Amino acid sequence: MQTHELIAHPAFPPLAVSSVEARVLQRDSQWLRVRWRIENAGRLVLPPFVGRKRRDELWKTSCFEIFLKEPGAQSYTEWNLSPSEGWNAYDFEDYREGMRKRHVSRFPDCTMRPGKAFAVFDGAIPASTISDDEQEMGITCVLEEEGGVKSFWAMKHAKDQPDFHDPACFAARLAAPSAA
Repeated sequence: MQTHELIAHPAFPPLAVSSVEARVLQRDSQWLRVRWRIENAGRLVLPPFVGRKRRDELWKTSCFEIFLKEPGAQSYTEWNLSPSEGWNAYDFEDYREGMRKRHVSRFPDCTMRPGKAFAVFDGAIPASTISDDEQEMGITCVLEEEGGVKSFWAMKHAKDQPDFHDPACFAARLAAPSAA
C-alpha cells in the first residue's frame, strides 16, 4: 500500500479543502484500487449522477485521475473517474499527442462518499485494462468547490499552470500486481 500527499497547484488555491491524500489500496490480478481522501470537503461541488458510462470532459468539474506508463516510455494512459460514476480512459502516443480512447472490456468502478469534515472517493480500474508490469504513475484530481472555485491536485507540479500530463507528474512507481 502506498500513500501520496497531493499538492494544490499554487495558481489555483482551493476554497476550503485543506489537503488531499491518495492511497493505492490494492493491485492484484483483478483490480487497481485507489482512494482519495479530501479534508474539509463541505464545500465540494459534485457532478450529477450519470451511472457507469464513458464520458468526455469529466475534468471540467470534480474528477479523479490516474496516469500510467511503462518506465522510460513516451506513451501513457490517462484514466478519468468521476463522482457521477462517469469515466473515461485515453491512450497517448507522447506528451498530449496521439490521443485515442482506450478499449476496455470491463468498466472501472467509482464510489464517492461525501461529507463536511472529509470526503472519500474510491476508484477501481480493472487489471485486465492495464499492463502487468511495473508502471510510472501520476495520481491527481480536480476539485470544484462552491462558486466555481477549482483546484488542481498532484504529487508534483512543474509548470506555472496545472498540467497533469507533464512527465514530472508521474512521480510514483506502481509495482507489478500481487497474486490474488
